[in-house]
Amino acid sequence: MNTTSHPLTDSELIQQGRNYAYSFTRDMHDAEDLAQQAWMKLKIKYQQVKDRGLLFRAIRNLFIDSSRRAKIVRFEALESHDYSIGASESFGTSHDLDSVLSILTPVERQCVYLNYIEGYTAKEISARTGMPRGTVLSHTHRARKKLHAAFGKEFSLPEPSEEQLAEAS
Repeated sequence: MNTTSHPLTDSELIQQGRNYAYSFTRDMHDAEDLAQQAWMKLKIKYQQVKDRGLLFRAIRNLFIDSSRRAKIVRFEALESHDYSIGASESFGTSHDLDSVLSILTPVERQCVYLNYIEGYTAKEISARTGMPRGTVLSHTHRARKKLHAAFGKEFSLPEPSEEQLAEAS
């Protein structure tokens, strides 16, 4: 709040506008975008922005407009998308994978990702990360146990094949 008698500078006004926009969006990046969009609309219309109330009203109206636009549902034919196995974007796979792997430590997550998702052997992971091969195998084993304990039969990583065991030796 401006308690002094001097007028607000543009940067102070933008900062206050961003803080106000944050109260709507709860995301700093969206708040910055919203405040900038409102600022630019007012600058184009009035050439200068000196009234905080006007800026706040513009931010609020832009937020309401964008919320209304977001509610519009667009239907697309299923034929317009490739939902086959192996498609680069499927139904939330990336998000689901992130949530599953979030129970692991960063090192375990890295080992599981490189082994099961990227397909590297323990020896290749060792070469890439600089960890000893045995450490990679330990992290992978602990991660498998954590995932099995957390998800039971719902989530089970395949056991290494004979070829993978032979390659790892």
